[in-house]
Amino acid sequence: MLLISLFIATLFLAYSNGANDNFKGVATLFGSRTCSYQTAILWATFTTFAGAVAATFVASRLIKNFSGKGLVPDAIANSPEFHLAVAIAAGLTVLIATFMGFPISTTHSLTGALVGAGLVAIGLKVNFAALGTSFILPLLLSPIIAIPLGAGIYSLYNYIISKWNLSVNQKMIDTCHFLSAGIVSFARGLNDTPKIFSLILVIEYFSIQGGMITIAIAMALGGLINSQKVAVTMSEKITSLNHTQGLSANIVTGILVIAASQFGLPVSTTHVSVGSIFGVGLTSKKANMSVFYQILLSWILTLPTAAIISAITYRLLQG
Repeated sequence: MLLISLFIATLFLAYSNGANDNFKGVATLFGSRTCSYQTAILWATFTTFAGAVAATFVASRLIKNFSGKGLVPDAIANSPEFHLAVAIAAGLTVLIATFMGFPISTTHSLTGALVGAGLVAIGLKVNFAALGTSFILPLLLSPIIAIPLGAGIYSLYNYIISKWNLSVNQKMIDTCHFLSAGIVSFARGLNDTPKIFSLILVIEYFSIQGGMITIAIAMALGGLINSQKVAVTMSEKITSLNHTQGLSANIVTGILVIAASQFGLPVSTTHVSVGSIFGVGLTSKKANMSVFYQILLSWILTLPTAAIISAITYRLLQG
């Protein structure tokens, strides 16, 4: 029963992840009115699923990082109760934020849940050095790098166009925009799927390939059914976007997330995509500071919220 509960809880987390994250890669397509909401979410679903399939071959390092090993002793990291507490806590945290329209990081939720259950299991013996090096630092750096890069690429584009008086081929811009959105969604599937799958490593019945495909299906359903509120926040509330601004933000997000997957760094696609969109908005002086501060607050609260839920859940599971 415990393993079945763990499997269901992990699918719940994958569903919540899809609901909060799937639209982020295509938010600029909808925000710039390059396409409709329906077209955007279908493109996101297809390309995210493709990224999840690719993850079965190239992202095994992230599976190890999010299994809990290195953060707590292997005996605890291998226990179903530990993983069940983490899956429930991370899934609830992400789903609550989704219903409130806040784009938060599943990576951050998982990190908080791992810490919360770890603290209950072994107290202050949790490997906080590993936490800082492997989790916190990359998560903090994500938006710090993305904001100036988003602003810089859009500014560079405008400079080149005005300097050489180039004409803009709108069809080419839209095609590149679609491709960039697909790359971002592909990168998200590549980066997030192994993190979630790591929670069911203790279930021996699953192969890596079969487990990741199952996770990908649950993520796709979450995005198709429950992504509307986060879509509005990402597409319209952070800043208004035109076609080239959306393309600039997506280029930054795609490059950073794919590079992170290759190096095994658990960067947040959410932090990178929000940071790049906000950076573009700063350049055009249309960024909504109030909304950005609200999102920033939700990021700050993500880790402790997941940690508290995980700690309580793990204690209850211990009986």
